Amino acid sequence: MKIIHNYINGKLLAPESGAYLDNYNPAKGEVYAKVPDSDVRDVERAYAAANAAFPAWSATSITERSRILHKIADLIAANLDRLAVAESLDNGKPIWLAKQVDIPRASSNFRFFAQAITQFATQAHEMTDAINYTLRQPLGVVGTISPWNLPLYLFTWKIAPALAAGNTVIAKPSEVTPMTAFLLSELCIEAGLPKGVLNIVHGDGLKVGAEMTKHPKIKAISFTGSTRVGREIARVAAPMFKKISLEMGGKNPNIIFADCNYEKMLTTTLRSSFANQGQICLCGSRVFVEASLYERFKADFVRLTQSTMQVGPPTEATSKLGAVVSKAHYEKILSYIELAKEEGGTILTGGKAVFPAGHEHGWYIEPTIIEGLPADCRTNQEEIFGPVVTIMPFETEAEVLAYANDIPYGLSSTIWTENISRANRISKAIDAGIVWVNTWLLRDLRTPFGGVKHSGVGREGGFEALRFFTEAKNVCIQF
Repeated sequence: MKIIHNYINGKLLAPESGAYLDNYNPAKGEVYAKVPDSDVRDVERAYAAANAAFPAWSATSITERSRILHKIADLIAANLDRLAVAESLDNGKPIWLAKQVDIPRASSNFRFFAQAITQFATQAHEMTDAINYTLRQPLGVVGTISPWNLPLYLFTWKIAPALAAGNTVIAKPSEVTPMTAFLLSELCIEAGLPKGVLNIVHGDGLKVGAEMTKHPKIKAISFTGSTRVGREIARVAAPMFKKISLEMGGKNPNIIFADCNYEKMLTTTLRSSFANQGQICLCGSRVFVEASLYERFKADFVRLTQSTMQVGPPTEATSKLGAVVSKAHYEKILSYIELAKEEGGTILTGGKAVFPAGHEHGWYIEPTIIEGLPADCRTNQEEIFGPVVTIMPFETEAEVLAYANDIPYGLSSTIWTENISRANRISKAIDAGIVWVNTWLLRDLRTPFGGVKHSGVGREGGFEALRFFTEAKNVCIQF
């Protein structure tokens, strides 16, 4: 049984309570590790360490901060295999996917912000008798709360810019997938990150995340997770005038016009529907297809899903989909499939649990395609966050835009067309923070990331992240 520790003031520590939570291997449905059941005492201990470390870290040169972040990036890359196996064991995703996507991106996050901070420029404004210049100063102690679907990928996406900007950090990974954050703490020690600069507190959201949010001296909260939790963070943090960045749910439209590059669209749609067991906030879970192409698309999409999207143990190279993250989430996804049937949907393929040999107690679900549902039903309006997509025909641009936008969420969208004018029209009209045209999940880390409506507040990525983790101060000097 593996025991995970908090990382506070440069040391690996047991929780003050002495209590631990069970950590499950989704592939087998078995407990394989223990996670600290931390509470307010651990948060206060982490705050004290971060607060003590802030003056020296914020005064550390950009060159030195950049060097340390590059060293952490190097160590993540050097430990690719070890971290990928740990991510797969913790999350249920195939090892090959963690090796190709999650761990390389975690390294890239540190490397990108190690470089970006050296290019983070300020402005000067000249008057006839004075000069104004803007300082971008770190906030102080900040909090980050990251989700379980891309554990190390999104954990580093938050802490890297916060550290690069000169803040000290209290970070809470998901208690469902804590292992790679724990391994990262060991790498930070090896990299020589000064004690107290990064503190990782494991535990339940109500005991750790909530305490971080309401802490009067934690200056900002950067959160990725459910809309329900994000709403609670906003309710608590807003009256305290705390900076918040909330990246929340999505129910993303994938709009396919008949003039698309068909083969590219088909293979990409397969990936955008079911990658990471559909547990990516950017997955296109509502697929709208122009009526003249609909029957062809439906036949090919179902055929390819059945023939190529093999579900199996994450350790097998042939598994395209592994296990979903937890028993509770497994039951939630299956309940939505039943709801879709009640709402009049037809299951074209999938819709059932899978029990691979030797992994019968794991949490596996077939990739599922549903048709025949109205755009305003619960299945099409609520985030399922699993290997489940709905497909639906449309006749006109106006019709599909109404379907796409008539929803509480607005994170991302995908448009497939060779008509550049149409692509521009729809990109402007669609309610989403991110629009992909003839591609999906193609990311330049310099660009802003985030959603609108119930999908989020604020932007991450590039200089947007560095702006979030700093405060602007204008200095005016008269000659």
